[in-house]
Amino acid sequence: MKKLFTTLLAALLALSLAGTALAAGKGTADEAVALVKKAGAYLKENGPEKAIVAINDPKGQFVKGDLYVFMLRTNGDGIALAHGQNAKIVGKNMLELHSAEGVYFVKDFIKLVNGPAGKGWVSYKWPDPLTKNIEEKSTYVERFGDYFLGVGIYK
Repeated sequence: MKKLFTTLLAALLALSLAGTALAAGKGTADEAVALVKKAGAYLKENGPEKAIVAINDPKGQFVKGDLYVFMLRTNGDGIALAHGQNAKIVGKNMLELHSAEGVYFVKDFIKLVNGPAGKGWVSYKWPDPLTKNIEEKSTYVERFGDYFLGVGIYK
């Protein structure tokens, strides 16, 4: 499991750096929420199959600067269905992925979206692909039927 985590982290960092190097700045909380809501509307209108294809497009409408949408099921299986920045994550179980301080943030996402509000923010520390430093990150997640979508920002 540790090897899988290390491999996923390395792939995430490499692709994140490539995808964000041209970004003019860091995305804001408002932009993250708006991108999740835009992807949620697309999911509702077009269904999960088309949404997965659209979200997985690194040059598509669900990637904006250093912001990108990801998609999982609310059933708790932890399988990434779509990821706008890292295709290597798609199809992988992300439940055991955790931050440097031991926050199992994917488990926290699932708990949050299955709670009464069905949406909210999860904060944890994660390597920033621009600075390469461990920094505070917050991810907004929201439930859309049997799926949830998320977008993270660095503070």
